[in-house]
Amino acid sequence: MAPDYIELRRDYACVLLDRHKHAEAIAQLDRLLKIDPKNIDYRTLRATATVGLGDHEGGIRGFANVLADTNPQSRSAADLHLSIAHSMKTLGRRAEAIDTYKKAIEVRPNFGDAYWSLANLKTYTFSAEEIAQLEAAEADPSIAPIDRYHLCFALGKAYEDRKVYDLSFRFYERGNALKRAESRYRAELLEQNTASQKRICTHEFFRERDGYGAASREPIFIVGLPRAGSTLLEQILASHSQVEGTQELANVPRAVLDLQGYNPDLNNPRYPGCLVTMSADEFRALGDKYLADTRIYRAGQPYFIDKMPNNFRHIGLIHLMLPNAKIIDARREPMACCFGNLKQLFARGQEFCYSVDDIARYYRTYLEIMAHWDEALPGRILRVHHEDVVEDLEGSVRRILDYCELPFEQACVEFYKTERSVRTASSEQVRQPIYREGLDLWRHYEPWLGPLRDALGDALVSYRR
Repeated sequence: MAPDYIELRRDYACVLLDRHKHAEAIAQLDRLLKIDPKNIDYRTLRATATVGLGDHEGGIRGFANVLADTNPQSRSAADLHLSIAHSMKTLGRRAEAIDTYKKAIEVRPNFGDAYWSLANLKTYTFSAEEIAQLEAAEADPSIAPIDRYHLCFALGKAYEDRKVYDLSFRFYERGNALKRAESRYRAELLEQNTASQKRICTHEFFRERDGYGAASREPIFIVGLPRAGSTLLEQILASHSQVEGTQELANVPRAVLDLQGYNPDLNNPRYPGCLVTMSADEFRALGDKYLADTRIYRAGQPYFIDKMPNNFRHIGLIHLMLPNAKIIDARREPMACCFGNLKQLFARGQEFCYSVDDIARYYRTYLEIMAHWDEALPGRILRVHHEDVVEDLEGSVRRILDYCELPFEQACVEFYKTERSVRTASSEQVRQPIYREGLDLWRHYEPWLGPLRDALGDALVSYRR
C-alpha cells in the first residue's frame, strides 16, 4: 500500500529480526540500503541479521565497516566493538575477542555488558585493577540498572575465580535481584501449560495420530535446561561427519506462537488444546515448514542439530510434526544445574533463572513434563546425564551415536578439536578436553544454597529416575 514508507519498512525489519526471521529481514534491509546505502542504522541491522544467519565473518565485516564511519568515542562505537567481539568469541578467536571487548570498555568505561562478556568467556580472569574498576563502576549511583546487573554478574565471576565465594555469592545474588525486578516472568503459566500437555497429549492421543507429520529424519533436537551440558552434546554430535550444529533455533517456539494466535489470552491459551482438532495434513505442513525454514542455517550434511533447550515443553508438537526426528534430553544434577543458571546472565529470554524459587519451580516442572513424555511416548527420547558423559565419555558417545543411528567416529570423542561456531555461554569450555572439576563447583557455595535445596525438594532424587 505504501512501498516508500521507509520508517515502517525499517520497523518491519526489526520485527523480523526479533522473530529470528533473518533472511526476510535482510531482504527488507537491502531495499532500504538501495535508497540510503550509507545509513548507519540500516547497515548495523544488516550486520546483525547476517550474524543471525550464522555468518559471523560477514557480520564482523559489516560491523567493522559501520565502525569506520562512526565517531570512535561514541556509545554506538562501544556497541559495535561489543558485537564484533561476540562474533569473534563464537568463531573461537578468543584473544581477538578479549581485545575487542576491552576496546568497548575503553570507549565506555562503565559498560556492564562488555565486562560481563569477558567474564562469560568462562576462561578469562580479571586482574586486581580490573576488579577495582568493576567495583567502582557498580558503586556509581548514576549507573544505569542494565549496566549495574551486568557488573554484578561479572564481579560474581571475578570473585569466584579468586575463590572468595562469600563475595562472589553476594554479587550473584544482587545481580539476580536486579534482573528479576525488571522481569514479567510468571511461573504459573508454564505450570498451567504442563498440566494441559499432560491432559491432552496422552499415549492414546499419539497412538490415534500415528503416521502424522513429515517423514524426514534430519533433525536432532537437544532439549533440557540451560547449563545442563547441552552445548557439550551438540559439540560431540557436530564433530560427526554426517551431522552439523546450527544454533538454538527459534522455529519450534515460533510455531507455538503461531498456534496460539494473534493477541493470545495467556490465562486461557489455545495451545496445546488446538492440537486436538488439527489434521494430519496440518502437522505435515508444520514439519515441512520447519525443514524449509531451517535450511538456511545448514551447510549440507544429512543431519542437523536444533539445540533450543526450551523445546522440552513442546515434545508432543515436535513428535506430531517430525515423528522420525531424534530427541535428546540433556540433564544435569539439580543443584549444579540450578546454581549454574543463577550465576548466568542470559542475553535474552530464560527469565526463570533470576530467583531461587523460579529456577527450582522450573526444574521441577521440567522433570514433571519429561516424565509425562516418557509415559506418553515410551522410548522416544534419549536421556543423557551430564555426570555420565564426564565420567565415561566414550561410552556416552557410543550410546548417543547408537540412538541417532550413526556409526562411531573418534572425532566425537575428540570433540574439542572440532572448529565450528558455538554461540552459547559454554563456547570456550567445549573447545577444551572434558574436565571433572566442573561437576561440583556449586559446592563452594553450599553454605548459601539451603533455600535452593529446600525449594528443589524431591527433585534432588527424582531427577535420576
